Amino acid sequence: MPIKPVTAQQHLAQIIKSKVGVEQTKSNTETTSKRLEQDTVSKTVSPIPNYKSTDSILQRAQKRRKLALVRKQNNIEAILGLAQHYCPPVTSQGEPDPDWIERFLELAEDTSNKNIQKLWAKVLAGEVINPGSFSYKSLITLKHITPKEADIFQLATSCAGKSANDGFHQVITGSYLTPSLLNFLSPNKKSYVNLSSAGLNYPDILTLIDIELIYMQEIESKAFESGESQTLSFANGTLTLTAKRKGSILTYYKFTQTGYSLARLTSNKLSSKYLECLRKALEKSFEVNFANN
Repeated sequence: MPIKPVTAQQHLAQIIKSKVGVEQTKSNTETTSKRLEQDTVSKTVSPIPNYKSTDSILQRAQKRRKLALVRKQNNIEAILGLAQHYCPPVTSQGEPDPDWIERFLELAEDTSNKNIQKLWAKVLAGEVINPGSFSYKSLITLKHITPKEADIFQLATSCAGKSANDGFHQVITGSYLTPSLLNFLSPNKKSYVNLSSAGLNYPDILTLIDIELIYMQEIESKAFESGESQTLSFANGTLTLTAKRKGSILTYYKFTQTGYSLARLTSNKLSSKYLECLRKALEKSFEVNFANN
């Protein structure tokens, strides 16, 4: 039996009922719609709400406030319960800052999305284990991140290995040879990793830049000697890039400090599609090997 689609007005009515605690009368909704259609030029109509309630507007405001408090309390209790689940039986490195805890609760209480609640819970568990792990900026970023942005970031972490050099996460985007007399006239000196084939499109990169999880500009590595290697750590193993030719340079996107902090909340297992793209793009300049844990 086909499911009858829900109209936008029905969705709006559900929102009004859940947030205000009363229902809007159907007759008032229809009248307002007609008035809005008639006044398409001036747009001066101010609909007067008509709710199925004998309460005064002050009483309705108080009711809405109570509903909001209940929702926030439910969110906090859900997050705290998840934090207990994620917190392992290990020795804490100290006591979390009370001000940090208060800020955490203030920022986390508005999150109803279950997946984002899990991230909040992991942040709290991590801070209890090692106080100072997550900055206020990380908390603010997490408060404003959308579920879609969180999914994009999760995808990015599957392409981002933790560098053995500086400890930050890098998404390798390509390589090239430094100009010399031997290769100056040779074609195809630069190669690019097709990130879109791994599921990470350029608009996704722009999104992560916009929310300050990765730096805006691509970064270049030093020029490698032939046989010199760089390692990137993932949750499921270690990626080793070994230069085949002297003067080979890697280009990459680097996670910001906030991106680095939040990346610890995810399981950054190396994407098999990204590994395939890496091997194809870097085959002339780097040997790409991945060793599973």
